[in-house]
Amino acid sequence: MKIGLASDHAGYALKQFVKEYLTEKSLEYEDFGCYDEVSCDYPDFAHKLGEAIDDGTLVCGIAICGSGEGISMTLNKHPKVRAALVWMPEIATLSRQHNDANVLVMPGRFIDNDTARQIMDAFLAGEFEGGRHIRRVNKIALK
Repeated sequence: MKIGLASDHAGYALKQFVKEYLTEKSLEYEDFGCYDEVSCDYPDFAHKLGEAIDDGTLVCGIAICGSGEGISMTLNKHPKVRAALVWMPEIATLSRQHNDANVLVMPGRFIDNDTARQIMDAFLAGEFEGGRHIRRVNKIALK
């Protein structure tokens, strides 16, 4: 499974940690940017990740901006993306179990590396429960 990555300048440092984490776990990734801490616009990179999920090139991703809000909003404009803004492991688990989230979004300015590790562990281990949740997930997309 290859994981898509995207961030803006405020999420860049945490994204570098995410890359180390994924390498430790022997998980492949594709980095859609940004590539340094120079001020930039999160939609430029979120849309690249969203397009890769929409076209089936990737099935999941991790995205980071300062608050997590902007990049999450942008990603959720893509029809096949279900991006979940997560700041604690329990939310990561629930986002997978109940919402079948396929992009983990973290707030780079508000969590530390240890918390990010716990969140990623929970998100990557989580599985969609299906059942009653399928009906709800199917109602997300506008037709």
